[in-house]
Amino acid sequence: MRRPVLLVVAHGSRDPRHAATVHALVRRVRALRPGLRVETGFLDFNIPSVKGVLESLDAEGVRDVVALPLLLTRAFHAKADIPAVLAEAPSRLRIRRAEVLGPSPLLLTALERRLYEAGLTPADKSSTGVVLASAGSSDPEAIAVIAAIAREWRHTGWCAVRPAFASASLPRTEQAVRELRALGCARVAVAPYVLAPGFLPDRIVRGAADADVLADVLGPSPEVARLLLDRYDAARVPVLAAVGA
Repeated sequence: MRRPVLLVVAHGSRDPRHAATVHALVRRVRALRPGLRVETGFLDFNIPSVKGVLESLDAEGVRDVVALPLLLTRAFHAKADIPAVLAEAPSRLRIRRAEVLGPSPLLLTALERRLYEAGLTPADKSSTGVVLASAGSSDPEAIAVIAAIAREWRHTGWCAVRPAFASASLPRTEQAVRELRALGCARVAVAPYVLAPGFLPDRIVRGAADADVLADVLGPSPEVARLLLDRYDAARVPVLAAVGA
């Protein structure tokens, strides 16, 4: 039987770089698994909307869908917005919701990839302090996850790792940069823990003005593409069991 369609649910942004990055990531996912149908829907600002994609799939006769939140933490969008829009899907669709992407060792590997692409080398780790800069959230669970990732990452050999947030929580990126300087790290790098460019990622960039190294967003890195497929596979098993596959 056919595999469930993978519906990547992205936040959306007025910034055209956001949608372009999401589409580049989805193209990489398709290349990794030819034959898997992968669609993209946006919660806001961009088209197609999640609602529109689900209605189109239903009209085509698709019955099984795995909806994957293109989010790094379980904050408001994962807990409220996405469940709400999926609840309005056509009743004939059987929809499983995959877990958000983070935390995952693959994301740490992607972060390091971006730092090395920005000019660092593995030999620099012990003398480099890293700011793990996320968009921020008012959700305590999401903030705690970012702090835990920073602690875990520190144990892989960096001089120090400090979390920072572009909104809702403190410290800001520039504050974390100053803190790492005060600790005596020979250099300071900022690693944006965000998937695509946009308003808050641009705030991270501005906050990194006094850092020595600024990495790119995670974007369509191969690790992120692999992670999407891992989350899809974990979610699709119950779908297949439910229909006797």
